Amino acid sequence: MNTVIDQAVQVRLIATTPGPYAVPAMLHYQPADPLAVRMSFPPEISLDGSAVDWAFARELLDEGLRAPAGRGDVRVRPSGPDRTVMEFHADEGIAMVQLRTEDVRRFLARSYAAVQAGSEAAHLGMDRALAELFGAA
Repeated sequence: MNTVIDQAVQVRLIATTPGPYAVPAMLHYQPADPLAVRMSFPPEISLDGSAVDWAFARELLDEGLRAPAGRGDVRVRPSGPDRTVMEFHADEGIAMVQLRTEDVRRFLARSYAAVQAGSEAAHLGMDRALAELFGAA
């Protein structure tokens, strides 16, 4: 099964300018890449006017619903009972967005229905990749 899971979410961009504003974003999950989640943002929020995509561990997103998680480019933490904050660190600076925790939980539930936690290795296709590498495929 190679179902792609996409879920539109509304995020609030937290900026140094007065008041956060709403931005559409998309969470993506593909069983063919079972360890990763991608979040896509529209061009209007980027510095150079192009769409922005971030990839990070599905486990990071899950852990960040309960406690601060991540020390790298992507960090996730709860913000009260109903919100989750995500930080995206780049050379240009830090972008912070806030989204509904229920939206994240719903997305993760769909991803875990497609690939259960702990069974990701079975979806990586390592045997096929090794066979191709050694010319047996």
